[in-house]
Amino acid sequence: MHIHILGICGTFMGGIAMIAKQAGFKVTGSDKNVYPPMSDELEAAGIELYQGFDAKQLDIKPDLVVVGNVMKRGMEVVERMLNENIPFVSGPQWLEEHYLKHKTVLAVAGTHGKTSTSSMLAWILEKNGKNPGFLIGGIPGNFGISARNSESEYFVIEADEYDCAFFDKRSKFVHYHPTVLIMNNLEFDHADIFDSIKDIQKQFHHLVRTVPSKGLIVMPNDDKNLDEVVKMGMWTPLCVIGDESSVHAKILKPDCSSFEVYDGDKFIATVNYSCTGTYNVHNSLMAIKAAGYAGISLEDAAKALETFTLPKRRMELKGVVNTVSVYDDFAHHPTAIKLTSQGLRNRIGSDRKLISVFEPRSNSMKMGANHELLAKSFEDADEIFIYASPDVKWDVKAIESQSEKPLHVISDFDILTDEIVKACVPDTSVLVMSNGSFNGIHGKLLDKLKSRS
Repeated sequence: MHIHILGICGTFMGGIAMIAKQAGFKVTGSDKNVYPPMSDELEAAGIELYQGFDAKQLDIKPDLVVVGNVMKRGMEVVERMLNENIPFVSGPQWLEEHYLKHKTVLAVAGTHGKTSTSSMLAWILEKNGKNPGFLIGGIPGNFGISARNSESEYFVIEADEYDCAFFDKRSKFVHYHPTVLIMNNLEFDHADIFDSIKDIQKQFHHLVRTVPSKGLIVMPNDDKNLDEVVKMGMWTPLCVIGDESSVHAKILKPDCSSFEVYDGDKFIATVNYSCTGTYNVHNSLMAIKAAGYAGISLEDAAKALETFTLPKRRMELKGVVNTVSVYDDFAHHPTAIKLTSQGLRNRIGSDRKLISVFEPRSNSMKMGANHELLAKSFEDADEIFIYASPDVKWDVKAIESQSEKPLHVISDFDILTDEIVKACVPDTSVLVMSNGSFNGIHGKLLDKLKSRS
């Protein structure tokens, strides 16, 4: 079968392309911006790419068009697809119908930590000989690729609550039919498609309804929004992580890079790894418990994490100039910003200056959702810089007065980088947070720091 993927260069759709190619499908695709690294990865796999969304690309006569959620009515290729009655599906539906139905699916859902937890779970399975396939919304450090087909029955997927396509407004994850489901946490996000937390809870319960009674659902003991989801109905064994009667952790180091795992009163293992922050301990416990469904003991799962490497853009050190370090992180929600900043502060201690740099780039942040929580989320930083691009639709400047720390809202990118460099004294850590490329700010900061020295 020949599938043609519209919007192929995004992480999710690119991952589908790689899995389909590895599974024996003929794959082509197009995107508005065909550029590295995804374009290089796809072309290296023998996938022909088309620049743009013109109608002519369908002259290749694919058997099926897989439509990404960046596609809209009015685009030439979409109108031709519809007018000529060419068969089409969304990416999640293609996965469901042509791939996942043959697998035991382990899905990781939640507002925060999906990529890290999915990567942990895939690595635990890999280290214990299960050779899992996976589709993850980032690049796991241990694998170097975001998606993989394998002969294993086990498949790990990052289960996103965003919608599927212009013709299917259900959350992606309702198509995945997992046997094992991790619900990491739940907060209000994606204000462009959800009006309230109740709307998101409804989608999460649709997901819960698809998990079989022979399966397993794992969730934390301290998330009221998920508690309300569970109260809507539960037909699957539920494991609640975090209280002392279940799987929980005792943290041994302030930066949380070392902790003990317990199952009730029983000591399981000590984990020493490269991650920091209480949130990664939380993610670890979720992955450790979920791996048990594949027959992996708690001890073996915990030990596998000692060689775990975080995905790209998760507290990734981009470079050091003299004694100034520049980190990159994907955090884009106030809770993620707070926990990420706290984790780095605990790692570097109180003697180093911590500068937080944030780009409100997600659709929710550009609309101003959760803006009342933003200033307080930077409380572990010594100084804060926020880039207010023209796409931001609310008055970011207004939060300057809400911060107890120096907080600067700057709308000119070049001025922003100059001011950040000026603020870097010896022994400074710069934490850059955005869910986009942020105009390549990390390299530009490092270059300016070098030219200053």
